[in-house]
Amino acid sequence: MKINLLLAIAFLSFIAYANIDYLHGIVGMTLRDGGTGCVCHNIDPTPGVNVWIEGPDSAIISQTTQFKILMTGGPAVKGGFNVASYLGELNPIDTLVSLLFDELTHSLPNLFSNDTVSWNFSYTAPDSLTIDTLYSVGNSVNGNGNPSQDQWNFAQNFVIHIIDNPVNVFAENSIPEDFILYQNYPNPFNPSTTLSFIISNSSFVSLKVYDILGNEIAVLVNEELASGEYKVEFNTSSIKHQPSSGIYLYQLLVTALQSKDGKAGSLVDTKKMILLK
Repeated sequence: MKINLLLAIAFLSFIAYANIDYLHGIVGMTLRDGGTGCVCHNIDPTPGVNVWIEGPDSAIISQTTQFKILMTGGPAVKGGFNVASYLGELNPIDTLVSLLFDELTHSLPNLFSNDTVSWNFSYTAPDSLTIDTLYSVGNSVNGNGNPSQDQWNFAQNFVIHIIDNPVNVFAENSIPEDFILYQNYPNPFNPSTTLSFIISNSSFVSLKVYDILGNEIAVLVNEELASGEYKVEFNTSSIKHQPSSGIYLYQLLVTALQSKDGKAGSLVDTKKMILLK
């Protein structure tokens, strides 16, 4: 009798604990450590529930970048989630997300809007060249307190390539008084951003966009320009082979037709930008 009573108390305690964790988030549900998903709501994942992570697929060593987890399908009244990283550091960026141990989860179930629910979070890359992975699971609930009618699913693992500072790909020998290359705005961007620069002398100007491996993505300027300030739009929707989320480089090469000292020469500057779909 005493054993049965203890088992009953333990069972009720587990139910209460699981319910508290659900209301204020729960971790250990992803595939990072062999998690079984949201089995307290339903035993098996539901293919009709779509969970995915959006963010750059590459990050510079120790860099902090913003990501988003989204979910559609299921009862689609409220939703919860769990995200884990194999190597990097995860952190919430608003009150909708909580950090439990080293994983992220919802602070409270979030309401769906237009059939979708999402949460934002930050990811800080490890301090060495490697490949990292984000694991996630989402739970779509009906909000009526009957967990057997809820549905959940795992997201596809999100792979992140950790790279060195990309500005080392190109030589840098810019002279601010001869020309200035500004940081693009907005950054991160999707699908378009504006690149601005100033040249102080009539010059042949080349402005190109490269991926992180140095492959040319787009040629924005390749002509002789008079001195002045210029703004150029980079719109990924016009590119035949659509680039994926990640870090890209834009390089300004200025070949002076006549520099201040009467000698011709070339100067180059490179900056990075982030496409975040």
